[in-house]
Amino acid sequence: MWRVLIVEDDSQMRDFFAASVQRSPSLALARSVATVADAIAVLSDPTQVVDVLLTDLGLPDGSGLEVIRYARRSHPACEALVISMFGDEDNVLASIEAGALGYIHKDAAPDDIAKTILEMKAGASPISPMIARRVLFKYRAMQTDAVAAPAISAYGAAKSEAVDGAKSLLSRREQEVLELVSRGFSYSEIAELKNLSVHTIQTHIKSLYGKLEVHSKMEAVLEATRMGLLPQKLQSSAGK
Repeated sequence: MWRVLIVEDDSQMRDFFAASVQRSPSLALARSVATVADAIAVLSDPTQVVDVLLTDLGLPDGSGLEVIRYARRSHPACEALVISMFGDEDNVLASIEAGALGYIHKDAAPDDIAKTILEMKAGASPISPMIARRVLFKYRAMQTDAVAAPAISAYGAAKSEAVDGAKSLLSRREQEVLELVSRGFSYSEIAELKNLSVHTIQTHIKSLYGKLEVHSKMEAVLEATRMGLLPQKLQSSAGK
């Protein structure tokens, strides 16, 4: 049973998340608090076990980023999921760098947050499609801006060689799964499209994480984009 710490200053939203967690037979509510200080107090308690951190970013006494960083130090196995009204690229990237494995915009918050938490514990990295697209566009723009004008031909040759080498890391099936992940498809949707089991898709994802040296879906997509393993034009998935 995974123990969940909820950090949310909106009392109605906090109670909504807590109720969802408590309904799940696979989850237990460690604590439900409203501030950075209270969250750190829980994480500092040696008697408390916290497997999942569900946190907002804008808190009365600071940022949820502080809580994520502290949780990562004090509970290395704890996985963090951000649910916030902030949908800008800077906050998303800062959350990923701090250690978050998922990022959900409050306007797109699921009715059953427990299901999202369990998907994350199973290896998924939940992220709202609109946020994923915005972050990828910014990431690619940053790449473009960083390319120096001199020695373009030499750079192009080196990049081509690097991309070819990177592509040799991935099997054909892993490349296909990576591209579908980047387009926002869930594990179950990818399994249906490829006529494979969800377990097989998760196996490919774990292999991808190892080869790309990442720990989440968003990190995998960002790193694959940096390495030139994904198409330059991001396609949106059907129904997204």
